[in-house]
Amino acid sequence: MQWNRESWQNFNILQQPIYENSDKLQSCKNQLKKLPPLVFAGEVRALKDELKSATLGKSFLLQGGDCAESFSNFSANNIRDMFKLMLQMAIILTFAGGVPVVKIGRIAGQFAKPRSSDFEEIDGVELPSYRGDIINGFEFTKEARKPDPNRMIEAYNQSTSTLNLLRAFSRGGLADLHEVHKWNLGFLKRGELAKKFQNLANEITRTLNFMEACGINSANTQNLRETVLYTSHEALLLHYEECLTRIDSLTGDPYDCSAHMLWIGERTRGINDAHVNFISGIKNPVGIKIGPNGTASEILALCDKINPNNEIGKMNIIIRMGADKIGDRLPKILRELKKENRAILFSIDPMHGNTIKTANNYKTRKFNQILSEVKSFFEICEAESVYAGGIHLEMTGLDVTECTGGAFNVTEETLKKRYETQCDPRLNADQALELAFLIADNLKKRVIKEQ
Repeated sequence: MQWNRESWQNFNILQQPIYENSDKLQSCKNQLKKLPPLVFAGEVRALKDELKSATLGKSFLLQGGDCAESFSNFSANNIRDMFKLMLQMAIILTFAGGVPVVKIGRIAGQFAKPRSSDFEEIDGVELPSYRGDIINGFEFTKEARKPDPNRMIEAYNQSTSTLNLLRAFSRGGLADLHEVHKWNLGFLKRGELAKKFQNLANEITRTLNFMEACGINSANTQNLRETVLYTSHEALLLHYEECLTRIDSLTGDPYDCSAHMLWIGERTRGINDAHVNFISGIKNPVGIKIGPNGTASEILALCDKINPNNEIGKMNIIIRMGADKIGDRLPKILRELKKENRAILFSIDPMHGNTIKTANNYKTRKFNQILSEVKSFFEICEAESVYAGGIHLEMTGLDVTECTGGAFNVTEETLKKRYETQCDPRLNADQALELAFLIADNLKKRVIKEQ
């Protein structure tokens, strides 16, 4: 069957809402198809070039952002704080780790979430599960939980505003390296972590002063005053992705213009299912989440389907096995894949395999397990002579208490202090920066070893 943006509808599909009114759904889709693209094909090709560099071991991918974006929590300040956190992490990895960093946010489209069950029960009342604001509402009421296609229009409009602000931040002065001291988030003022970042900022300032004395400054060097933050989200709601898929006027190729990069999750990567069919036809770089039961043969089949020409920069395999399983499962996979010489960027998602529920019914993640899986990923990749090329995190610039542990020492008892996620627990800025310093140390060791 020849691929087109609607061909996914001929395949088995999982994790999709059932809309009561098909005419209303089609009306919303017709409206979306007429709206301008959110990103442009040329930007997508630029990202693919940068991911090619990461695949070849010359840079590092930092992908992070909200678990699920929210209509109610949408604000310029939240977007700014996420942007600043990405800048902080990237500068730690670049300056301390000695490698360029490709920055991709889980933002401007991360509205849909897969769920383990179609229904949720509270106090004997059963309702459809919350699947993200692009599909239904978080409130536990019958009306809120009803899938509404108009939400796709609202998600598009919010994504447009978010992208406008991100582009302004990227080019309007906030990303200038001379402002590195001002990137610090308001609550990051305590302990060794703040001191480490302050020391790093001081080193960068001294380097910039030296460069300026040599005639290199923000006025004459664009890279010192601007940056690029690409966008990504899980390509889960295919009605939405279909509508934002456009034919590039320069190449004639189809691009999903809802984001620069898309990924599909552990639950929707069936080789003969709709999600794999859809992403096999778009020219965007794509990510595939691989859990503890994934195999090398499954990854190879996905590569054959999605990247038959073995294009470098196209495929990002995102490992999400859990701290207790990665040591047993990943080495064999890497060993078998290495024989096939596939162009794969390997990155680690240390969040999803380490999710637990506390005695008081909070879904959380232990920071030491997150650290453990990241360390194991680097160690295993080094042992198998494979480049550990990136990290994928659910995190926020807000001072939340959703993952236990870390420098701020969140406990199960203090989770309730600022537990604000609508879906999965996120790292706060302290925890994200602590993790960035750990990764930078690993990158630094690798650079020293290669010299």
